Amino acid sequence: MSQVLYDAPGPKALARSRVISWVVAVLVLGGLGFAIFQLSGQGLFDADRWDIFNDPLVWLDLLNALVTGTLAAAGLAAIGAIALGVVFSLLRSSTIKWVRIPTTVVLEFFRGMPVLLLILFILLVFGVPAFWSVVIALALYNGTIIGEALRAGLRALPKGQREAGLAVGMRPLQSRLLIEFPQAFRNMLPIIVAQLVVLLKDTSLGYIVGMTELVRRGRLTSEFFGAGQYAFSVYFVVVAMYLTVNLSVSFLARRLARRRGQRLDTGRLKEGGMGDQSAVGNAPIIGAADGAAGGDGSGTS
Repeated sequence: MSQVLYDAPGPKALARSRVISWVVAVLVLGGLGFAIFQLSGQGLFDADRWDIFNDPLVWLDLLNALVTGTLAAAGLAAIGAIALGVVFSLLRSSTIKWVRIPTTVVLEFFRGMPVLLLILFILLVFGVPAFWSVVIALALYNGTIIGEALRAGLRALPKGQREAGLAVGMRPLQSRLLIEFPQAFRNMLPIIVAQLVVLLKDTSLGYIVGMTELVRRGRLTSEFFGAGQYAFSVYFVVVAMYLTVNLSVSFLARRLARRRGQRLDTGRLKEGGMGDQSAVGNAPIIGAADGAAGGDGSGTS
């Protein structure tokens, strides 16, 4: 069965696509050149506007805010978001209505809540420090998104995976955790990493509640040396730092997606050569079932 969702482009379509790509590239480069020309005319690239970066302490100050503020908050929130995502996806996939329906309401509430309002709510109602209000709010919001991604990954798995786990004596929760979740997580990993990029960028909202992260440190630095002269150069460096981190994470997501595609292609080739696809389809349960088969054999209840 074909895996593409559209017909392969022909020679005319390829030529048209190349022409459009070149036109867009020329327009983007022209706009970028015009912006640089305008900024240069205002003296924003003059050497005296960038001389503060000759001082290593300025770099250390910004890097310290990046690591101990932005990256620390993003790292803690990412761990919490992934953990909550696993829990939310389990509860959302439950066959018990009184578990599934309240979970759905909670998920929709947090998904519909603006992140900034959620940060302010946690800060003002619970009185937690600004850093932790940002971490908790980002974990809750992104946990709902990751939970829905994992649930979609679980639903996309062949039914034979779960049935095979139950057949070897696993309980439904065992099958979900040991067989289905590892596969769903691998399938959804590029989406999860992309959501973590969004989480990293949203840490800049901590600026509103007084958290000392990269954007706030950049403002304090520019005001200390003179915002009228150094605001552009400082924020330019701040943007470059954000882009460096975000592009690195995005590159990792693309690598993961590419490796996932290569593994799928290899798996299809192996399945085609063996002929018995049912045996291959149930292969992931073998390792997980070895530890569970010797346990409680009444797990299908």
